[in-house]
Amino acid sequence: MTGFTALLIFVILSLLLAMTYAGYRVPQIFLGNKKANHWERNQPVDDPAFLVRAKGAHLNCLENLPLFAALVLTAAATGQSAVVDGLAGVFIFCRLGQSAAHLIGTSLPLVLVRATLFVAQVLIMLYLAWMLMP
Repeated sequence: MTGFTALLIFVILSLLLAMTYAGYRVPQIFLGNKKANHWERNQPVDDPAFLVRAKGAHLNCLENLPLFAALVLTAAATGQSAVVDGLAGVFIFCRLGQSAAHLIGTSLPLVLVRATLFVAQVLIMLYLAWMLMP
């Protein structure tokens, strides 16, 4: 898998996670069940637990997407795409696994899976950054 393919999968995953909870909230507004500003920050959350977890998974993607994108683009700009391509599949597998674990639940084993996959992604990105240094 190329770095660009992994980046596109990462973007698609982020958008799908956003649509998961937005897809629940928008009809609530149009049906008159909730006001559009019902979900403002510092308000109590009354979404179903799955949607709260989907939002958490989405926000976690958004925290890491720019970092991975910067590495992919740096590799491409410096003619070193092979550095990222070699680990892109592993990285995206970890990202998908972390998001899936996030969506499934919050039990201790799932939190440990999420944390392990997160650390793996961070280590991969640190390794890639090191390898891309001039």
